[in-house]
Amino acid sequence: MSDVLIERFESLRAREFRRLDEGGHVYLDYTGSGLYAQSQLRALEELLGHEVLGNPHSESPTSAQATEMVEAARRDVLAFFGADPDVYTVAFTANASAALKLVGEAYPFEPGSRFVLLQDNHNSVHGIRLYAEARGAEVVYLPLDAGLRMADAAIPPAGARPGLFAFPAQSNFSGVQHPLEVARAAREAGYDVVLDAAAFVPTSRLDLSSVDADFACVSFYKMFGYPTGVGALIARRDALARLRRPWFAGGTVEYVSVQNRIHQLRVGAEGFEDGTPNFLGIASVPAGLAFLRQVGIDRIHERVVGLTGRLLDVVGSVRHADGSLATEIYGPRTTGSRGGTVAFNLLDGEGRVVPYGIVERAAAAVGISLRGGCFCNPGAAEVAFGLSADQALRCFRSMPPGEFSLEGLADCLDDDVAVGALRASLGIATNDEDLDRLERFLHDFVASGSGRRDARVESVG
Repeated sequence: MSDVLIERFESLRAREFRRLDEGGHVYLDYTGSGLYAQSQLRALEELLGHEVLGNPHSESPTSAQATEMVEAARRDVLAFFGADPDVYTVAFTANASAALKLVGEAYPFEPGSRFVLLQDNHNSVHGIRLYAEARGAEVVYLPLDAGLRMADAAIPPAGARPGLFAFPAQSNFSGVQHPLEVARAAREAGYDVVLDAAAFVPTSRLDLSSVDADFACVSFYKMFGYPTGVGALIARRDALARLRRPWFAGGTVEYVSVQNRIHQLRVGAEGFEDGTPNFLGIASVPAGLAFLRQVGIDRIHERVVGLTGRLLDVVGSVRHADGSLATEIYGPRTTGSRGGTVAFNLLDGEGRVVPYGIVERAAAAVGISLRGGCFCNPGAAEVAFGLSADQALRCFRSMPPGEFSLEGLADCLDDDVAVGALRASLGIATNDEDLDRLERFLHDFVASGSGRRDARVESVG
């Protein structure tokens, strides 16, 4: 990483994210949420202080202005992701999960269809399998290797029935970046492809002119912190037209007749935007995109790659007094084909996993924001922790609905099986001082002997 790049980002932090240092924060949860820049707040204040915006779906001046801002944001999102507006459109949603639900509930699954997905997916992708199974489709999981990368498994042909293939551009558990070329292979095998890009796009360039995804899902708060209630389904127009919505709402229809019991959905993205859109939030999206353009997504990527190498060194260097390793990293130990997300656990002097909740709370006490749990990614967690299907099933079934807890799961499992991990993730405002403080904390924690295998896990991630 060049000295010029380091200086550029240090200046950026002082100018746009000074609240971190003023509050003594070490923020290492960018995969959970990005941070907004001060310039975004100024742009939002300027917008809200001068414009009078009304509910869209009307021809009044205030409604028309809000409608134009929503459409301008739609165009800006397409441009940011290199998506040809003649080929793609954007449906605004509450977040990436809502975008994935739109695809799942409306996809024309039927007996003979296949829904194929990686083990490494967010729960919001796994949830699509319920729609597939309910309509008689086959669900096929492609396995991960020991490094939590996609194993060399052939994609089964889709056959004559509609088929959907889903994968994350970047794992929110391990930081693995799965090859985007998988999308092309899946389409050639006959599938529509849904790409979960939520963890990828904050620090890596997604160019939909060269990635064969039919649907891509993002959350803008993960990219630039604000707004927190807006995401997007970026969809090929022809793929969107193949979806069959099971519901309609205000804003999505051209007409509804009660006495005739018929309705007509709007064509394109508006047929998927239920109710009143978050027009004030959507209007603030261009300021966030402008900020990322100004900094440069490729510069952000280079910066995060460099810091990720340091983070891996920091976590991997922690040892006990006898020289034994005090950490276990889940996923790649190098910066190749991975993002700035590192999942790990601390180990006690006997090599057993220290419950992540103990470490998470100790870090919080000194101003360090880590995330603990399984990160809504059960497939990657099961592979990472070596959790056997039979043992897990026995433990899950031993806890009735409403009584599940990670503490109970830990009690049920063998002593050497983890039930969660710690996750440190890097972003635009991370600097070396943040990693210095993390390093001191990890070494001090291990040296103090604070971790106990028999301690209770109180938080569920």
